[in-house]
Amino acid sequence: MDETARRPRLYVTRRLPEAVEARLAARFDAVFNPDDQPRDRAALEAAMRDYDAICPTITDRFDADILAIPNRRARILANFGAGVDHVDLRAAAAQGIAVTNTPDALTDATADIAILLMLMAARRAGEGERELRAGRWTGWRPTHMMGQTLTGKTLGLVGHGRIARATGHRAGAFGMRVLHHSRRPSGEPGHVASLEALAAEADVLSLHVPGGTETRHLVDTRLIARMKPGAILINTARGPIVDEAALAAALRERRIAAAGLDVYEREPAVHPDLLACENAVLLPHLGSATIETRTAMGMQAAGNLEAFFDGRDPPNRVA
Repeated sequence: MDETARRPRLYVTRRLPEAVEARLAARFDAVFNPDDQPRDRAALEAAMRDYDAICPTITDRFDADILAIPNRRARILANFGAGVDHVDLRAAAAQGIAVTNTPDALTDATADIAILLMLMAARRAGEGERELRAGRWTGWRPTHMMGQTLTGKTLGLVGHGRIARATGHRAGAFGMRVLHHSRRPSGEPGHVASLEALAAEADVLSLHVPGGTETRHLVDTRLIARMKPGAILINTARGPIVDEAALAAALRERRIAAAGLDVYEREPAVHPDLLACENAVLLPHLGSATIETRTAMGMQAAGNLEAFFDGRDPPNRVA
């Protein structure tokens, strides 16, 4: 029998770092995505029927219907990424499909992006670069494009998981006071009982909660109204946590000072009103985009797959 015929068939939905693809190809009969374009629903349905395993990303939605597709062959979804709100975990469990993620690998890189967005928004770095590149900068002057410092300000972390804690640790180096709110009291210093109270107290409100129906539009007109006029909103978590229309209106009317976003409600589309806001720093979902982090994420996904097909419990199983 041909060696590849005995190996589990693996479908990888997007391009991964070279070292990761090499490891997967060595162990599995792997099919990759050379053009790196998102796969449509028909392709995902076919993969569920034709492959033993799928390595998806946040751009691939696996709802209950796809997971219950007739003549299914796939036994595991080894997600490339920490968030799994694009997979119906309850439906996966009901169908006996294992789901894994990569929770540890991207913590530091995403926390770095949160701090980067805080600095850019506070110091108006995006505005400044656009002015310079457009040839509008007329030279240094004392009152030109003054922003605000982070030193001595209060950072409010919404959520208290790995990335939130790493972000808070970094913020301490800037002399920031760090508070947090989570659904269950953390038992650690700085816990604030309600999200509304945290929003009212924070100079910078940074989001670190999972996506999904429970957190959709957690930041809406009502919550934004509780924030200080000079406050900054940061989102490195999931786009739908923020009502983008409400945020754009608040930025346009200067009800808050600025926002820094790395994720969006309808990626890759960005709300046009946000694009028009000079006081919005907008990054193209770069949270984990370092070669070290993306490689580590891929290796973690590969490890989950290898454990599963070796008959061991995958170390990062979520369903």
